[in-house]
Order: sequence, then structure tokens, then C-alpha cells
Amino acid sequence: MAEQRRDERDERDGRDGARGVPEPSGREALAAEADAWQDLVATARRTVTEGLVVGTSGNVSVRVGDTVLVTPSGVPYDRLAPGDVTGVDLDGRQVLGTLPPTSELPMHLAVYRTTDAGAVVHTHAVHATAVSTLVPELPAIHYMSAALGGTVRVAPYATYGTDELAANMLRALAGRSGCLLQNHGTVTYGATLAQAYDRTAQLEWLCHLWLTASAVPGLTPALLSPDQVASAAEKLKRYGRRQG
Repeated sequence: MAEQRRDERDERDGRDGARGVPEPSGREALAAEADAWQDLVATARRTVTEGLVVGTSGNVSVRVGDTVLVTPSGVPYDRLAPGDVTGVDLDGRQVLGTLPPTSELPMHLAVYRTTDAGAVVHTHAVHATAVSTLVPELPAIHYMSAALGGTVRVAPYATYGTDELAANMLRALAGRSGCLLQNHGTVTYGATLAQAYDRTAQLEWLCHLWLTASAVPGLTPALLSPDQVASAAEKLKRYGRRQG
């Protein structure tokens, strides 16, 4: 993939300043950052083992205070170690580590600057990416659409790693916690890495469901109304809570 190839080039060139990333500050990771880095690496590895990305495509980030920890560019996730912690501030200046951040850093930072997100997951999940090439939004085919805020919009295509892509993504995310990127993949966010990842997995499942139902000749999938989705959203707010 082009994004993966660019990330691999960035890994080679980043140490020579080819991407214009400032020299890292050299400060040590705080205890909370070190713990968050372990969770980030585990989540990134999960995107591979569960088939949501291939190789080093896709990326994951988590916010700790005013620092955003992010997967580095072009490094296989199974090779990431505690000493590879990579972090930037909200302006994109590198404050932790020596590995260059992912090429999709503008997209991650755009989410943190405009939402209360604690973590962001970006994947190239197959079914979700397929849907992104077919429709302007994923219809409400199941009540779990409510977990993402309703029908999932598709952000218009733009070159990866650009401010244009980040802007398109933000428009698609308005009132939602996830969106599709046309001919590209998915973006979801949450309060935690676990929540952001769960929303990614749910989005891929919803896309798989819609493609499966839509493929039956002569039949059209039944869809939920906005009121039905809103009702499900209210129930989901209470899901898993103790009653009384």
C-alpha cells in the first residue's frame, strides 16, 4: 500500500530529518506515559492479529495530558519495545523518542484538538474500506450503529497524511465517534484505547453485515429509522450498569 510504503521510507529518512520532525527533547517518559505506551502497543498489535490492518498500515494513538503517544512510522508493531515510546505535543512537535511519528499524525491531532478523545484508532479494515467505495454513508442496518452516533458517514477521498484528509474526516465525524475514509479505511475514537478499538471492531462488523445483506439478489436490506437508532442509543447508555 502507498501509505505503508511511505511509512517505510519515513522510517529510513526520519532519522536524517527528511520529514522535518524537530529533534526530540530527550526527556524521559513519565510513568503514566510508559504505561499508556504498553497499552498502545498491545492495541496496535491487536489490529494486525484481528485482520484490521496489514503490515504497518493503520495507526493508533492515546493522549496522556497534553502529550499524544502514537505509533511510529514504518515499524512493525511486534518489534516495538518500551524504549520506542514516541510522543508529540498537540502542535505536533516531537517530545518523546527518536522514531518519526506516523504519517497520519495530522488526522490524529485533529481529533484531539476538536473532541474529548482519549484515544484514536485508524485501520484499513477490508469490509469497511469496501463500503467506503460504494456509498456516502453506512446505513443503519443494526442497532449497534447507535454506538457510533448513527449512520456512519464517508469522508471524501484525500491523499493520506494531509491536512485535507484531516479536515474531511472532521466533517464526517461531526456528532459521531467513527467514520469511513473513502478508498482508505476507518477512524474511530473513544475515551480509552479499549473503547476506541471496540468501536473500530463494531464498525468493521457493521460494514461486513451490510455488504452481506446487500449481496442477496433481488432483496434490499431493511434499515432502522432515526427514532429506532435513537432509542437504541438511550439503552446503550445504560448497558452494563447496575440497576437500582
